[in-house]
Formats: sequence, structure tokens, C-alpha cells
Amino acid sequence: MILVKMQARKHSIKQWAEDDRPREKLLRKNPRALSDSELLAILINTGSQQATALELAREVLVLSKNNLNELGRLSIEDLTSIKGIGPAKAIYILAALELGRRRQAAGYLEKTRVSSSSDMALYLQSLLADYRHEVFAVAFLNRANKINHFEIVSEGGITGTVADPRIILKKALQEEAVSIVLCHNHPSGNLRPSRADEELTTKIREAARYLDIRVLDHIIVSNEGFFSFADEGLL
Repeated sequence: MILVKMQARKHSIKQWAEDDRPREKLLRKNPRALSDSELLAILINTGSQQATALELAREVLVLSKNNLNELGRLSIEDLTSIKGIGPAKAIYILAALELGRRRQAAGYLEKTRVSSSSDMALYLQSLLADYRHEVFAVAFLNRANKINHFEIVSEGGITGTVADPRIILKKALQEEAVSIVLCHNHPSGNLRPSRADEELTTKIREAARYLDIRVLDHIIVSNEGFFSFADEGLL
């Protein structure tokens, strides 16, 4: 018992000089002055008997290959594989990453209108690029081509997902959308649409016409870039 207490004291950030403590450093300076591991340590909050919060943060970064984009793809299971990172700490990290992702996506919506496939693709990439499995999403636009609502309507496996046109068009009516942009991600990085992608796009486009709703585009996104059906003349 005495040995355990000594180990915990040895690994307490409170014993460090104030200049080296992440929270105190942020209070005296600003978040930009902290390293990635220091910011993560603040989210982790407390260490374990074997490691300080900062040491645990460094292990998280090693797990993500010291790449914040890779960090955004880690799951609770990945994070809790590190000794000293339990579900609560993993949830704090994932919640912070999701806030950052939404903040980035919100920046693209500050424009008065979506005017090109690249505008839309940047917004969609910020929301979908970190998924390890395929998801199918729809952006619902008003007459000014501004996004009123965005929703993931279907989630599948690593290689595919199925979207129901009836659910999509019902939602479009509820949101009073005059046009929609279909989207799904390809976790593999391959941006070429499959035959099933093309057939689904045609089915939704034809059904939407009867409701005076335009399908402006179907965009496939990955970490490699994006593919626009409209740009490629497939709509």
C-alpha cells in the first residue's frame, strides 16, 4: 500500500513546476501555447498509478501515429486499449474531437449559399471523412441553396450501405427542401462510384422529380478527395 501511494505521488502532475502543468500553462497563456499532448492531458484530466495524464496523452498520440487526423478515427475500444484510459476518459476525448469536427463543418455553412461541388464536398468531408464504415447522408437545401438540414440516413459496413429513397424524400418534404445533395463516404479511399451508386442516384432523382425536388448532386468523399456526379455528367 505504501509503495502504491509513493508511485501515485511520483506520477502526480501537481508535483511539477507550475510552468510544466498543462492547465496552469493554458490559464497563463492560451490554448495555442500548448502542445497536442498537453491539450490531450487536460481532457484526460487525471493519470493512473503508472502514468501521469501527460504520459497517457503521449501514448494516445503514439496510437494515432502522432497524426490528429488519425486520432479522429479512433474508437472508444481503440482508446481504452491503453492502460490507464478508461471509458470516461475516452468519451471526453471523442466528444472534444466531435466538437472540433462540427466547428469546422459550421464554418462552411456561414456562406450565404452553396455554389459549387467543391463547397459542398469540403463541408461533407469535415463531417464524414473519419468514419471507418460507409454512411449515406443528405443535405437539404432551400431556394437560396443554403443548407437547412443535414442528416445521416443510413449506416452500413466497411464496403457498403443501403439508403431508402422513401425515407430521404419524406425527410425532404418535412424540411421543406427544394433541392437535395446526396452523399456517402468510401472508407477505402476509392472515389469511383459503383453501379449500385449510380442506380440509386437515378432512382432518387426520378422519384424526387414528382415532388418538384431537385437532386443537385451525389458526392462521394474520402480522405483522398471527392467525386461529384454532377461534375462528371452523371446526373
